[in-house]
Order: sequence, then C-alpha cells, then structure tokens
Amino acid sequence: MRTALSLAALLALLYIGVCLLMYAQQRSFIYFPQATRSSAATTDFALDRGDATLRGWIVNPGREDAVLYFGGNAERVEHNRRDFAAWLPAHSVYLLAYRGYGASDGSPDEPALVGDALALFDEVRRRHPQGRIAVIGRSLGGGVAVQLAAQRGVDRLVLVTPFDSLAAVAATHYPWLPVRLLMRDHYESASALPGYAGPALVLRAGADTVVPAVHADRLVASRPQHTQVLDFPQAGHNDIHLDPGYGDAISRFLRHPGAAADPAGMDQSAPPAAARGQRGTRVSPATQ
Repeated sequence: MRTALSLAALLALLYIGVCLLMYAQQRSFIYFPQATRSSAATTDFALDRGDATLRGWIVNPGREDAVLYFGGNAERVEHNRRDFAAWLPAHSVYLLAYRGYGASDGSPDEPALVGDALALFDEVRRRHPQGRIAVIGRSLGGGVAVQLAAQRGVDRLVLVTPFDSLAAVAATHYPWLPVRLLMRDHYESASALPGYAGPALVLRAGADTVVPAVHADRLVASRPQHTQVLDFPQAGHNDIHLDPGYGDAISRFLRHPGAAADPAGMDQSAPPAAARGQRGTRVSPATQ
C-alpha cells in the first residue's frame, strides 16, 4: 500500500511539473519566429508602436483599396508578395511581420499582436482614406484578423484554416493537460466573430491535422450569416495555398465588395454532401 501511495505521489508530482513547464514555456509552443528573421533594409514600411518598431512589406503600392494580411505562427509573410501581386492587382497589400518576426522588434503575445493589428489598420486607413480595407488571416493570423474585424470597419474578411479558439485546438492535441487553465493566449475567435458585421470567407482544409477542420466548422457556426465556406477536402494546413482554387477564391471574393457573391463562382444550390467531394467547393454555412 505504501509503495502504491509513493508511486501515485511521484506521478502526481511529475504531472504537476509538466503542467508548470508547459505554463512557463507555452509561448514557445505557439509562436515560431526563429526562421523568419530578416533585415530591416529589405522591408518597405515601419510602424512605431512605442515599445517596439514593426516592419513589413507592401505589394502593389498606391492602389485605392487595401488588404491587410496576417500570417501563420511560423510564416515568412514576405514570401506571399508574388502571389498577392498576381491575385490582387487592384489592391495594395500590407504584410506586417509580427513582433519578434521578420525585422520587427519585441516578443509576440495575444494582446500585443491584436493591438498591433488595430494600429496597422488605423495607419492604413490614414493612407487610404477613401478606400476599402479587407483583411486576410491564416491560421494564427485568423485569430488576430477576427479580433481586428470585430473592432474596426473591415470591408471583407478572409480566414484560411482558422479556429474557434486556440485553447480548444491545444485541448485537441493535449487532452491530458488542463490547457484552458494554463494558456494565457486563447484567441477566442468564435466569441469575437459575431462582432463583425461584414461578409466573410472561410477556406477550410479537409485534411488539416494541425488545426482540424472541426475547429473551422465551430467558428462558422458562431456566425453562419454572411459567412461563406470553401472546402478543400484534400488540402492540409500547410499546403492549402498550393491548390489552384486558393488564390482564385481570394481574388474573386475581394473583387466584388458590393455583394456576398459565391467566392469560386459555384452554384450555391449545390448539396453540401456532394460538394465535399470536389476541389475548392462551396459548402453552405447552414450545414456547419
């Protein structure tokens, strides 16, 4: 009996130790800026935030309308420049490196990244006083983009492989940990999205193992009205952009700011069950 109690106490101590380690190191599991660092000389603009200077790139400068792009947790956002130049020739696209990423100063966390996104929007609004401003967020960037859209006058919102809550995604990967209690950066997108009144497009990767597609479904369910879903059944989290329909969907959605048109020109009456078997097929939000 004493041996069994000693073993249980040891396991309990080990579990507590793991929880404490995960709590202390949690942001190193969320943010991966190490491979994204670049020289300030390669960037196009800087945004002074007082405690940090953020830097980024501008694609197609001088257009009336603008797009803000927020990338994934290990993404070099400047690698999107050629694609966005081709997909969105009528928009100036702003690619901001998060704190600690690219040539930006500081360290990333949720309050800082959301505050930076708001500041970027305000700066772009100053630069494009008469233009429409759309926002694209991919993965982690979707969590930033949703909170921005809920607080500013975003014209259109595109979310690529998004989630309902980062804490919910962590719970999927670590079901044996009390992640909701341990995590400091939750990115509660499903709570924030209903605060956005404009049209949204969700690009869903059916084979996503990083952010399983059920989390995108739950996000859409939080605000099914005016939210369109384009399903890429064979795409994974990191390769969805390689599908030929990816850029076309974003381009079509942002080219028609006056109406919530089907992003890929698909028949909106197509039954969802059949739709999931095709590449880049629209799924009715009501089914999510």
